[in-house]
Amino acid sequence: MTEGPAGAAVEVLNEDEISRALARIAHQILEDNRGADRLIVLGIRTRGVPLARRIVGLLNEIEGADVPVGELDITMYRDDLRAHPTREVRQTRVPVSIDDAVVVLVDDVLYSGRTVVAAIDALRDLGRPRVVQLAVLVDRGHREVPIQADHVGKTVPTSRDERVHVHLEESDGYDRVTIERRATA
Repeated sequence: MTEGPAGAAVEVLNEDEISRALARIAHQILEDNRGADRLIVLGIRTRGVPLARRIVGLLNEIEGADVPVGELDITMYRDDLRAHPTREVRQTRVPVSIDDAVVVLVDDVLYSGRTVVAAIDALRDLGRPRVVQLAVLVDRGHREVPIQADHVGKTVPTSRDERVHVHLEESDGYDRVTIERRATA
């Protein structure tokens, strides 16, 4: 995907493109669910949380609704804890019951799918949603489990030696998505 030397970042989404992608995702969510009834949006920590909040802002603006938004920490559900045992556990905040709700999980990048599996495992401890959907800003491919996003901002074919960096205003001071080729040893 990227051209040039290792370490050179190539922009794949700028601020305006991120805004348009999130607006498109919000419209798709409303269309697929015939409105916002029984909808709950949960951002997967960390970068999924601000994206979820932005999407909910758009949903509320479009639909004139008050869609609940929360945060899902999947740290203790990850399958790589043995390899990376020192991770900060943060709080999960779910503002309403997820039982019989349409839960939209939001993350920044879909790669192997393992994060989503951990998120679904975490949801099972919280209740039983009627439907679980997945919205991601970037789908880069390379699944290791059979997971597919329902709502995608942009599909970006990558190689395994590339890294996708999502920069968001809330944490980085600007919005931008880049791809960088990792240097080989």
